[in-house]
Amino acid sequence: MENSSGEFMFVLHGLNDTWTNRYIYFSFGLIIYIMTFTLNLTLAITIILDKTLHEPMYMFVCNLFVNGILGASAFYPKILADLLSKYHVISYIGCLSQVCLIYSYIFCEYTCLTVMSYDRYISICKPLEYHSIMTPQKCLKLLIITWVCSILEAVVGVLMTARLPLCSNVIDKLYCSNWEVVKLSCTDVTVNNVYGYFLIVSHTAQAAFVIVSYISIIRASLRSKTQWAKFMQTCLPHLIAVTNFAISLLFDVMYARYGKIQGLQALRNILGIEFLVVPPLLNPIIYGFKLTQIRQGFVKIYRQRRKALRHS
Repeated sequence: MENSSGEFMFVLHGLNDTWTNRYIYFSFGLIIYIMTFTLNLTLAITIILDKTLHEPMYMFVCNLFVNGILGASAFYPKILADLLSKYHVISYIGCLSQVCLIYSYIFCEYTCLTVMSYDRYISICKPLEYHSIMTPQKCLKLLIITWVCSILEAVVGVLMTARLPLCSNVIDKLYCSNWEVVKLSCTDVTVNNVYGYFLIVSHTAQAAFVIVSYISIIRASLRSKTQWAKFMQTCLPHLIAVTNFAISLLFDVMYARYGKIQGLQALRNILGIEFLVVPPLLNPIIYGFKLTQIRQGFVKIYRQRRKALRHS
């Protein structure tokens, strides 16, 4: 499909069964997006402005909030626009850009959660060495590596997809997915498959690292009530976040498995967007409620701003 200017356009078929209730879905989606954006931005600003929160654990949490804004903003604006439009199309460049942003979000989330498990491992299992190991410089390096590697992984995947000639333009999903575009290719996609397997192996290794880290963390935490209290306070939110994101990605895998079954469009949509909707919304709620220092930092900054407004 091409528009009047001759630009190649993809047709998104995920919203075919939602036309009659589109205004309800739009209102619900807009509310969720505003909540997600506001919660993540508010807590990220709180951590940035409160110097008492300038510690490795909170900087990694702040990174999760920033990444949550990226993931939500890569998904919601387009689908909200589609809910108000009769035609659900996206340009070739727009599609690949969305793929790049969404996959950068996925890889960054996964890598950041892995780095956070390393941080919690050092904190619980080697508490006396924590500040000498997790220095501000090392924290900054880990954050840079997280973003650079995540963006590179996404960009390489998109560039490999961009070289493929396409025989169709129909994407049976609510948004652009790399594999959905690759499946439209007219040529051999072995190279793309090999790169995909490489990413699977590398991120499976990250998952194994998280599991091994938490086995050691739980063992160390059971040695004393103090360590267990520390685990419940600082590690439990991270463990919930890891589990939440893993389940969300599992739903996306299930979408890939059951995506061709007819008559289950609503189920396929839920499975396909869960990792873009739930983690960015739940992460600030989990960390905001569980970590006392973040709550106190938010209250302190709020009172300071309100006091400043009164005297202005």
